[in-house]
Amino acid sequence: MSSVFPSFDYARQFVAEQVIRQVLEYIDRDPEQNLPKIFNLAKILAGKKHHQQHAVTLAEGYDTNPVVRAYINRLFERTHPNVKRRLLYNWFFNAMIFGIPHQQENSRKLGVHIPNFFLIDPTSDCNLRCEGCWAGMYDKHDTLDFETLDRLMAEAKELGIYWAAMSGGEPFKYPHLIRLAAKHPDMAFMVYTNGTLITERMADAIVEVGNVSPAISLEGWRESTDARRGPGVFDRIMKVMDLLQERGAIFGVSLTLTRHNVEEVTSDEFIDFLIEKGAVYGWSFHYIPIGRDPDLDLLVTPEQRAYLAERIPYIRTHKPIQIADFWNDGELMHGCIAGGRFYFHITANGNVEPCAFVHFAADNIKGKTLLEVLKNPLFAAYQKRQPFSDNYLRPCPIIDVPVALREIVKESGARPTHPGAESVLTGTIASHLDRRAEEWRNVADRIWAERHGVEREAAQSR
Repeated sequence: MSSVFPSFDYARQFVAEQVIRQVLEYIDRDPEQNLPKIFNLAKILAGKKHHQQHAVTLAEGYDTNPVVRAYINRLFERTHPNVKRRLLYNWFFNAMIFGIPHQQENSRKLGVHIPNFFLIDPTSDCNLRCEGCWAGMYDKHDTLDFETLDRLMAEAKELGIYWAAMSGGEPFKYPHLIRLAAKHPDMAFMVYTNGTLITERMADAIVEVGNVSPAISLEGWRESTDARRGPGVFDRIMKVMDLLQERGAIFGVSLTLTRHNVEEVTSDEFIDFLIEKGAVYGWSFHYIPIGRDPDLDLLVTPEQRAYLAERIPYIRTHKPIQIADFWNDGELMHGCIAGGRFYFHITANGNVEPCAFVHFAADNIKGKTLLEVLKNPLFAAYQKRQPFSDNYLRPCPIIDVPVALREIVKESGARPTHPGAESVLTGTIASHLDRRAEEWRNVADRIWAERHGVEREAAQSR
């Protein structure tokens, strides 16, 4: 396979890593004094215009916004040296500075879109049984063997992909997780986890390997989290966060937003609590009625989604934590990121899905290369329709433009990856999603028009 790809300048990467190590040591001596000097140097040395702009934006934020300054200082002051050298380097340099141009070059030469990262389930096994779990209907006995995972990581790097997210099941039930990260020290691994299996020994291993970042699932305070995940889970998670913070790990949270907890998990009190516990980033996911026992009553209302469209950006600029809104941040990403555009999902039995929440597949990774499955007809049908709406506040073909998902599945011949997955296409759930999409369209178009100064009719799309 390697003969297909242009040679990558590993010597340059090696030299860059040594330079970055020295830069980190320089910053550690006095972050307040030395970070601005590094930002100025980055503006001069950045090879791409957008990288120069990133450096300018970062430098301005550090100079003018006390929250940005506190956030960046916190990363450098509290993070273990192993993690700074490995995880920060892999995320910001391998995955972005080196990886993205490499992806773009391969996309041009190979005639297929290369995404920035992918989500993979090493196992579907889990030690909890959370109410309404999005992955709750997958076969519970599926596991990808180490050789397959090792091969996929090697092929990903040849394509320019240096970031892999992991989910499940519970990824920390997979016995070779740390071994995989250690074998690919030039990749960053973000692990969506319920957190309950991170022992003192595992916390030590996370810091020692340096390139693994847990994103721990929460529904809010103790009552909300335990109601969905089981009695005592919240307190176990709190102990795990303490273990990780004490060791200088970089970790975040994964928040499932429902009609009942939107205000709770975005409150100043809860966000400040997460910061105090050591979380440096968060992913917020609106509840989607898929998986085990879908519950339409849990869907975020259009009014709540409008609140989130204002609240999450506010948190990012007023609190020393970075939180993403998987749907409302479509404006930042110019629409849906799934279907191989920016990412895709591989299940524990090898099925290649366009998204963690779209449980259909037209291909399987077993016996095929990563490049081969990126060419599958389901991804092609996705990409030719993206963005699904000119209003990027309506990015999703499940909850915003449901007709698009029906067209994609029919055109590509994709099959459901578990019983009940087709309920988003037909029946009661599908009808409810159609109504909710229209309700959100009316709200989203008004917000879009207010933000961009356009007439409502111009903001509307199919």
